Amino acid sequence: MKYARAGWSCLVAALLGYLSAAGAADLPAPPLAPLAHSALVTLEGAATPTGLILRVRPSAAATPLAVTDLSVSLDGRTQVAVRRADGSWFVAVAPSAWHASSALEVIVAHDGVREILDGHIAQAQAAAPAGGAADLLHDHKQMAWWILNITIVLIAVLAISRRMS
Repeated sequence: MKYARAGWSCLVAALLGYLSAAGAADLPAPPLAPLAHSALVTLEGAATPTGLILRVRPSAAATPLAVTDLSVSLDGRTQVAVRRADGSWFVAVAPSAWHASSALEVIVAHDGVREILDGHIAQAQAAAPAGGAADLLHDHKQMAWWILNITIVLIAVLAISRRMS
């Protein structure tokens, strides 16, 4: 019986930790700006603190587009592009690894056609520092979520250990 209670407490603690981490993952995506275009496709993108978000859409609104592959090269170095659930692509690149004049080359394979698109992407804008203490949590949301998660787990461990003894 006491093992069932300990298992239940661990399940509740894990669920609370998951829910708090899921709330931190709901950060708004930056707006995508046009980077390059051809007669068939338009490449849109935006920089985030962890990498680049790219989206390929048809230039003509009525034409459906089936992108089968996307290859990205930044300043001559090949980067890995991962398809996201919403149809966009994510390229994990540290902001210090590129700058505003870096050459971005994207090879798009769609509908049996391969196109090379060249462009430049602006770096992610850092939040302007504010003087108020209320902005401390705004600027350090991820750290606040980690502290909350660790606190919840420690409370659960203390509660479980007191019930065991």
